[in-house]
Amino acid sequence: MRGPRTRALQGLSAAVLLLVSTVFTQQAFAQDGIDSWQDDLAPIANIDWNYDRAAHLLERAGFGGTPDDIERLAAMSPREAVRSLVYFDPAANSHLRPFDHSGIHDPGLEPFPPSRPATTDLARETGEALGVKVKPTGNRRLQPVVNKFFYWLRASVLETNRVAYWWANRMVASNNPLQEKMALFWHGHYAVNESKVRDYRKLLMELELFHEMGTGNFRDLMVAVAQDPAMLSFLDAGVNVKGAPNENFAREIMELFTMGVGNYSETDIREAARAFTGWNYVDLEFVINEEQHDDGVKKFLGRSGDFDGIEVIDIIMEQPVTAEYIAGKMYRFFARDELSAELQADLGNVFRDNDYEVTALLETIFLSKDFYSAATVGTHIKSPVELAVSTYIKLGLDDAPGVPDFNSATGALGQTLFRPPTVAGWAGGRSWITPGLLLERGNFARDVLFPDINFIPSDRRNGSREIQSVAQRIREGMDITSATQPSSIGEGQVMAESNMLADRDEDFNTRYGSFRGWQMAIERVKPISRHTARLNLSKMVLDQQLTSTSEVVDYFIARFMRVAPGADARNMLIDFLSNEIGTTNIVEAESYMEDSLRMTLHLLFSQPEYQLS
Repeated sequence: MRGPRTRALQGLSAAVLLLVSTVFTQQAFAQDGIDSWQDDLAPIANIDWNYDRAAHLLERAGFGGTPDDIERLAAMSPREAVRSLVYFDPAANSHLRPFDHSGIHDPGLEPFPPSRPATTDLARETGEALGVKVKPTGNRRLQPVVNKFFYWLRASVLETNRVAYWWANRMVASNNPLQEKMALFWHGHYAVNESKVRDYRKLLMELELFHEMGTGNFRDLMVAVAQDPAMLSFLDAGVNVKGAPNENFAREIMELFTMGVGNYSETDIREAARAFTGWNYVDLEFVINEEQHDDGVKKFLGRSGDFDGIEVIDIIMEQPVTAEYIAGKMYRFFARDELSAELQADLGNVFRDNDYEVTALLETIFLSKDFYSAATVGTHIKSPVELAVSTYIKLGLDDAPGVPDFNSATGALGQTLFRPPTVAGWAGGRSWITPGLLLERGNFARDVLFPDINFIPSDRRNGSREIQSVAQRIREGMDITSATQPSSIGEGQVMAESNMLADRDEDFNTRYGSFRGWQMAIERVKPISRHTARLNLSKMVLDQQLTSTSEVVDYFIARFMRVAPGADARNMLIDFLSNEIGTTNIVEAESYMEDSLRMTLHLLFSQPEYQLS
């Protein structure tokens, strides 16, 4: 349950919900007057460059920054500021450490079977599976194999959570914020899900690919992703073979990754699928199985030839719509959701004329007058990951706190890294904001400022009632058969015959395997570092030599918000802080104002304008 303070704020939250539709619909944050900069890709002039526009650039090309970060950019010319972000130096991130593997992947796990039945069938046929031999005699001869199957499923989930935390820490601490923001874009564009890939190593490899190539050449990135084991696994490359092509990847590469719906035919999909036959992976390596590749003539997008996958990608790159589609998608991610067909065509020309170099397109966007127009500034609804990371950065943190849990917090808001809902990624935009999600955003802010004293790390427990039931029964001394009865079977009740037979299977017990798999995984996966946000708002306020509650509120608004709240909201925040500390004089409250400052900041973070950048 939430504490008394949160319950006391429910009235305010209800008022915020009433305001949010007005803020998001009427664009009340737009500048006054006619903005002639909209759709103008000409560079912004030096004379028009200032602190606010530098802050806007850092919000979109990164995750925002502290006043010092913004001032450094504002002191440059706009071209220098943009180029410092776009053409970053990888050596500037020498302080960032590579991912610290837990060492959980064992020899014999590859190739990992598609299911538990496939695993036990393999064990029966060969006497071994997943590097584990079948017991020669005795009860539940296949149980160690089943345990190992569930171990890897559980261990990969937990290690993926650690990879997500490692990435969150990079986002917060990186000196090259665009590298991380671009990786986040590609993660949503080339969306793969842990539940399908079931191997954290492949997900990490794809993320490292985005870090390395994310601001490079799009054609080269497309080829690399097409040969990436995570994508090959996610889109079923193993069943795309000569004579029986699987169309999953061929369809998605055109529909989602390069051209968009309506720019190809079903015949193009079938012919492209033939070109990708034989593309597969062995463990973490891309391979081409020549005997499974269809080397016949294909007819694709008006061309004929013995095309392979790379040649298909090159033909796609020749299509004018490809540059327009990708340029438009990047623009929507970095600038604004709505753009005219004319502007998208212009952006496509820039991208194509620069041979699909991502940096050239981003430099054009970030320097353009359009990027700083009223139609663009303050109109982006922050995704959950953007919200969390920007909050940490603006608070001056060096990493992502362990409390609240980053993965759980962003997941509650609708976005969990490495777990996009579909191959199309996250819908974004207004889908991030519902009445319930807006309240959750306020609760996230409160959990950062006032950590939950009942917090239990999600990576050290399992939420399944069935698993918890098994664990408790075994602790109470029950045998495996009794402990793994379905929890719906009460004392004195009789299980259905099918359940009894399944539960007393002489080869293995699935429920026990799931339970034991969690145990084995938790033993081996390293825990996520857990610490709360190290905050001292009193020192922040005193360092700025602020003397009144109105100055504090104005400083908080300037530091944390790119879209200022209305006068009524500002006055409400000032009155709230003044009442909490019992005075308008900050100096008088120096010794006891920390909690009041945090509650005020929580109110500010709960404003609809805080969700915008």
